Order: sequence, then C-alpha cells, then structure tokens
Amino acid sequence: MALTGIQIFKLLPKTNCKECGVPTCLAFAMNLASGKAELDSCPYVSDEAKEQLAEASAPPIRPVALGKGVRACKTGGETVQYRHEKTFFNPTVLAATVASDISQSDLEARLKAWNALQYERVGLNLRPELAVVKDVGGDKDAFAKTAEIIAKTSEFNLVLMTDDIGVMKAGVEACGFKRPLLYAATDANADDLGAIAKENDLPLAVKADSVEGLIPLTEKLAKTGVKNLVLDSGSREIKQALEDQVVIRRAALKSGNRDLGFPTITFPCEMASNLDMEALIAGMFIAKYGGIVVLSDFTGESVFPLLLERLNIFTDPQRPMTVTEGIYEIGNPDENSPVLVTTNFALTYFIVSGEIEGSKVPSWLLIKDSEGLSVMTAWAAGKFAGDDVGVFVKKCGIMDKVKHTELVIPGYAAAIAGDVEEELPGWTITVGPREAAHIPGFLKAR
Repeated sequence: MALTGIQIFKLLPKTNCKECGVPTCLAFAMNLASGKAELDSCPYVSDEAKEQLAEASAPPIRPVALGKGVRACKTGGETVQYRHEKTFFNPTVLAATVASDISQSDLEARLKAWNALQYERVGLNLRPELAVVKDVGGDKDAFAKTAEIIAKTSEFNLVLMTDDIGVMKAGVEACGFKRPLLYAATDANADDLGAIAKENDLPLAVKADSVEGLIPLTEKLAKTGVKNLVLDSGSREIKQALEDQVVIRRAALKSGNRDLGFPTITFPCEMASNLDMEALIAGMFIAKYGGIVVLSDFTGESVFPLLLERLNIFTDPQRPMTVTEGIYEIGNPDENSPVLVTTNFALTYFIVSGEIEGSKVPSWLLIKDSEGLSVMTAWAAGKFAGDDVGVFVKKCGIMDKVKHTELVIPGYAAAIAGDVEEELPGWTITVGPREAAHIPGFLKAR
C-alpha cells in the first residue's frame, strides 16, 4: 500500500536543500505521495529509505527514456487521466518506419527530408523524434546497416522492429549507443529479448493480443529486472485500439495496476491505407493516450498538424501558453523601423507578428511579460500598466537599435498612453489599431 505524504516525510533527510526542485522536504514528500515526483530527485535519501519509498515514489505510469542526443525524449510518467485535472507531462513521441532493405541513397534522401520537418513555435522547436527500422527478410546485415546509418548520420533515435533474435542483436550492436527501443517481446521471445534489453540497458516494447495478455509478460520481465517497458495491446482495429488505450490508462491511474503502469505504442501505419487517414488516427492517439505513435512516413502536411495538436495537449491547462519576453525582429528591421509593443500571450504574439509580417513593413515587436494574459485582460489585471511598459522599453535594449523615439501600443491599451509617456520622456506614444487585422493598413499608412 502506498505511503502517505507524512509517512514519506519521516523517511526523508529533512535538509530542505531545495535540490529536488521544491522548497521543502515536506513539499517533496507530498509530491512523491501523489506521484508527481521521482525519488531520484533527492540526492541525500538513504538506501534504506529508498527501499521503503520505492512504491510511493514511482509514478503510476513509469517514465521511459528513449534515445540519446538532441532528440532524446521520455514517454509515460503521467499522473492524471484527464488533462484538466492537472497536466500531461511527456508528449506523445512521433515515429515513422524505414524498411531494412532500403537503399543507402534512398535512406539518406528520406532522412534529409525528415530532418527538414522542424517548426518554430512559441520559442520551441517542434519536430518528430523516432525512426522505426522494420526488418524485411531477416537480413541482419541490412538491418544493422540501416540502423547504423540512421544512428550515426541523423538526429533521429530508433525503434528496432524484428522478431528475429539474431537480427535484433545485430541492430543493437550497430546502434545501441543511441538507446533504441526494442520491439517487441511476446510469449515466444520474451526471455531472449528481455535478456538483450537487460544486458544493454535498453527499453523494451511488450506485445500481446489483448490488454489482459500484457500482464503476465510485464510481470515476468519485471521480475528479471527489465522495467523500462512500453505496451502494445496488439489491436489494429481502431475502436478496439482506442478502448485498449483507455483501459490501460485507467488501470494504471485509477486502479493502481503496476503491471499496466507503462506508456504505450500505437501503429496508425497498420490501421489505414493512406497517410491522410494515418494522421487522423494518430491525432486520436495523441489525445487518448498513445505514448508513441508510428506512421508509415513523415510529410509536412501530416506532421505539422500533429505537432501542433501535441503542443496544445501537452501544455499545462492552468498556465497560459506564452512566448519569451524580449525584442522580436520581423522582416529585417533597421534603425528607422517602427517599434510596437504587446503582451506575451502566445496567441497574441502569433496574430500580431503574422499581421506585421503580412504588411511587408519591417518592424520591431517588443514582447512584455504579462503572465500570459491578452492585452485587454493584462491591462485590466495591472499586468500591462503604462509605467511597467515604459520601464520595459528602457531596459529591453530597443533604444540601442533605433534612432527614432516612437512607440506603438495596442489600441485596447490606449488608456496607458499617458503613463507610458511619463515613463519615457521625449517619446511619442502612438495608439495602434484595436484589431490585429488592421495592423497592415496602419503600418503602410505611416
């Protein structure tokens, strides 16, 4: 039975060192009890306490690290069934397949195209993470060569997909340094694949023909020390696959079933006949509750909307999406270009910057931290007050970039114009349009 926060607190060192990321050991204990922290975050807990705290410290869905390098990621680690309860933590990982018999030239061309699928949004670089090397024909040399090229020449991490133990060993030898996910342990090969995963400290996917069939496999592997598991319930029928995702999630979070407390892997590529339908199914699994989603290919028209959906779902619903405070250059502005200011609410930034870009008038856009509030809300809440805006303009460095002294403020914040002028003596404060759609005309008419 899980320990309470107070019981956990009694076993902690009580140093309040803050190295775990929270201010007190009591707060850390409460996070452990609720599954919102991991015991490894405490650098001073004793071995004896670790043993007693093992059950309480483990999140209900185990976090599993995938890959190495710039596209390394985690899946799992979730603590709530529904996003509005708190937040989801580790975004669904996007993967696409590569056949092991692909020619080197075709593989290089595909990796180049895939690598170009990177999108900048809200200060984040959105991109897919995994390439699935699928064994074709049991040729271990071809399998290993394909895995090696991906591991050594691209940022992508890997999933090694084969039923042949000899082929899997060759793949691990070729790209084990990138920490690939091994797919998949079944009743027939769990002992052999489990041994490979344990020997090389690699995550392992487990596949059965039902949710119930997963339980004896995960129990068996856990007893051998293989605990970084990813689950595949085996269904390739859309309705059943979705039901399996919900059942696994509820079993781990609501019923405390540790045997199902692992992230999942889903295969839209095996549920549809074209990439458009795959993308629709993938979107469903991003929402409900796929840890890894495997497509047959990556293309901009399929990956971009999935990345945006993922971004929106895996953000804290209790905190607005924001952009970083600072100076943003739009269209290569110079010292004579207009200077506009607005809040750091992400939607406000994207709308305003998009309209400025559409105007073809190079401009400086100042983004002030307003705790993620829109202009009108921030002004009403005192987060976009005139004196604060004036201080921000003086400190942000824009005065070193322009010769003129004119600042354009949002039309919805016209009331702050006088206070901004008091804080910026000698500056002309111009009230811009209330609606972003009118910005192009406003800038062109200046």
